[in-house]
Amino acid sequence: MGMSNLTRLSEFILLGLSSRPEDQKPLFVLFIIMYLVTLMGNLLIILAIRSDLQLQNPMYFFLSILSFADICYTTVIVPKMLVNFLSETKTISYAECLAQMYFFLAFGNMDSYLLASMAIDRYVAICNPFHYVTVMNHRRCVLLLVAFTAFSHLHSLLHVLLVSRLTFCTSNVIHHFFCDVNPILKLACSSTSVYRVVAMTEGLASVMAPFGCIIISYMRILIAVLKIPSAAGKRKAFSTCSSHLTVVTLFYGSISYVYLQPLSSYTVKARIATVIYTVLTSMLNPFIYSFRNKDMKWALEKLISRTMSHMNRLSTAKANKIHGP
Repeated sequence: MGMSNLTRLSEFILLGLSSRPEDQKPLFVLFIIMYLVTLMGNLLIILAIRSDLQLQNPMYFFLSILSFADICYTTVIVPKMLVNFLSETKTISYAECLAQMYFFLAFGNMDSYLLASMAIDRYVAICNPFHYVTVMNHRRCVLLLVAFTAFSHLHSLLHVLLVSRLTFCTSNVIHHFFCDVNPILKLACSSTSVYRVVAMTEGLASVMAPFGCIIISYMRILIAVLKIPSAAGKRKAFSTCSSHLTVVTLFYGSISYVYLQPLSSYTVKARIATVIYTVLTSMLNPFIYSFRNKDMKWALEKLISRTMSHMNRLSTAKANKIHGP
């Protein structure tokens, strides 16, 4: 459908992961299951951390915020995907597209800064344990959260304002399942040079700054751990970082594959890689952080046990009320 036949910039068409009709219902089932698991898993992580006094420290503070950001991150994208799987038109309005892009960039950036904050937390805990409580105090953690949240939204606003200045006059078909920047830039018939300069400076800096913090933190952790004389001590130190490293690898590995390739080569493989860092990583985070963390597993077990006990009491009270004394 040509944009020249429409009210200018009134809507886009999202092609999604597949244009074959027979794929739509299986994809709908797959993604609604992944979305529900993401919501339930991350919500359990938040509730478990908030309800357990033993988990009131910086690492779990940042983990609970990461779980909240992951819920928001997937909610920006997946519900519209699910609607489009069952819809024949698959349209998204221009304003809705820009809004989706804004929140996708904001929460995506928040994820990367949270992962960097968690890497710094591990560095201080392992390399400077005697000053951990002083360095990573609650006030400093909150200020850090406020700072990178503000920066993430300013970064997102800048990119959306630049995209809103582009002209689209040949096609409104986005070869993607949501309004990501690269597929939209491919549709622009006006110059994208200003946006490319911003993307290669501010955009790259906003991604590389937290990634650089993670690399530096883990290099210093590695140096400190190698100095530990006992093998058991080394294993214990590395075990506290393994979950975080797994998430970092999934997140940054897929992002690098998508955004560090030329715009012209944005293909189906890039869309699949996007699923990894937008949906799959958010779904796997609760499992990764709970399976190898005894404190987290214990907190989840206590939360589930309390919830089941409360439900049993409610059902007993209801039954007594129905049958009478």
